Amino acid sequence: MAIGPRLDLRHTQSLVMTPQLRQAIKLLQSSNMEVIAFVEEELERNPLLERDERPTPEDAQTAREPAAAPPPADSFETVAAATLPGEAEAPLDIRDWSNVYDSDPPARGGRADFDEDPRGIDELAVERRRSLREELGEQARLAFDDPQDRRIAAQLIALLHPSGRLLAEDAAIAAALGAEPARVAAIRARMQRFEPTGMFCRSLGECLGVQLAERNRLDPAMAALLEHLDLLAQRDMRGLMRLCGVDAEDLAEMVAEIRQLDPKPGAGFDDDPPPVVVPDVLMRPAQGAPGAAADAEWVLELNPETLPRLLVNRGFHARAQVGATREERAFLSEKFQAANWLVKSLEQRANTILKVAAEIVRRQDAFFRLGVAHLRPLILRDVAEAVEMHESTVSRVTANKYIATPRGNFELKYFFTTAIGGMAGETFSAEAIRYRIRAMVSAETADNILSDDAIVATLRGEGVDIARRTVAKYREALRIPSSVQRKREKAGMVFSQNGRGPARSAPERA
Repeated sequence: MAIGPRLDLRHTQSLVMTPQLRQAIKLLQSSNMEVIAFVEEELERNPLLERDERPTPEDAQTAREPAAAPPPADSFETVAAATLPGEAEAPLDIRDWSNVYDSDPPARGGRADFDEDPRGIDELAVERRRSLREELGEQARLAFDDPQDRRIAAQLIALLHPSGRLLAEDAAIAAALGAEPARVAAIRARMQRFEPTGMFCRSLGECLGVQLAERNRLDPAMAALLEHLDLLAQRDMRGLMRLCGVDAEDLAEMVAEIRQLDPKPGAGFDDDPPPVVVPDVLMRPAQGAPGAAADAEWVLELNPETLPRLLVNRGFHARAQVGATREERAFLSEKFQAANWLVKSLEQRANTILKVAAEIVRRQDAFFRLGVAHLRPLILRDVAEAVEMHESTVSRVTANKYIATPRGNFELKYFFTTAIGGMAGETFSAEAIRYRIRAMVSAETADNILSDDAIVATLRGEGVDIARRTVAKYREALRIPSSVQRKREKAGMVFSQNGRGPARSAPERA
């Protein structure tokens, strides 16, 4: 065997992650908002890209539809809907022009009589909602005149937790500001009555106590209940009746009062409204759908509001190359290839989403017709094999994508659930089992509380082979308390329903 250098020719195949391929993968797993933001950036960077402003087939069909014929002039409904009271007899030759809006705004300073605002609606600034700290700061400036008190109040507001709790001790705040702890405690007690009431407290009992004191409902029995909130969480009504010295009727009234209070008065004050979920795929029944097949059951289409439409300006590319230098030609060629690749990637992304969504709808047809109880177990491999894609591709497609169905908006990943074996060899969806457990617990009565063993027996009677620890895990995931706590809660509800007569006042309970 000779050892030495030699020259060989070999053919191999390998997958190279080019920048364009990485861009396509990123677009595939991005949400519609992320894709729109990315397209906006590309429109600014690439001069060969432009929006597709051509009307869609739906817009063209709407434009071809004839306008509704106006109702007859002598119709009473027309007069009543088109005029306000007193306007039907107004002459057309108006002599009083004092209330006529002038399209040309007057000089700076507006109207002299201040009767109307000459600004348009687009010039009016939207009022910004003030934050929680701004609201408390304004109340502190009105409540305290002394500069030292305002300084302490400002420090308390700065240390406030978003939920409304104040975790720092009075002594620590006083040491940091060089003030007396008693003065800090007095200012904090005064600020607890600010709106919203119950702020600057260190515990749940103190927060509820301040709100009850504001309503003049903090009597000795209620104070004892606030000291034993742990028993209330455990639904130990008999222990609370013994500690508070009240009967079942009074205890039910006290619990009802506590439920009307806000345990976290500061929570949600500064929160922005939740974003609206815009579905990527629209789904509707096939009956009466234009262009639907006769044997089709559901019609799927991509949401045009979330589908970026781009065009490559080939005419501009051809004109720009005339008389361009070598560097300019290289720049135009790079941007032209990037534009073509982006348009192709967006089209491929849309087709892939629609293809995967159609397969999911086909497999979960019983869910859309009958409800959650008929959700079938499904994994990525099942859909990947049906659409002839890799599992990772299906995973990227279903991430952050939503579908609008007759039963509401769902993320595509919602339809992928694990399977639980049945007694006869069939399989059940874990989500359907959780739904069944919730339904059984919701149907309980005070005399029939189901334990985990009873739930297991019921499910096995329905053909589901499930263990007790699995039922306990699903129950805890659904935030359903144990059977003992549910029994105490139902007993408390019975106490409240069996109450006779009006609620007793605080002095009567005392």
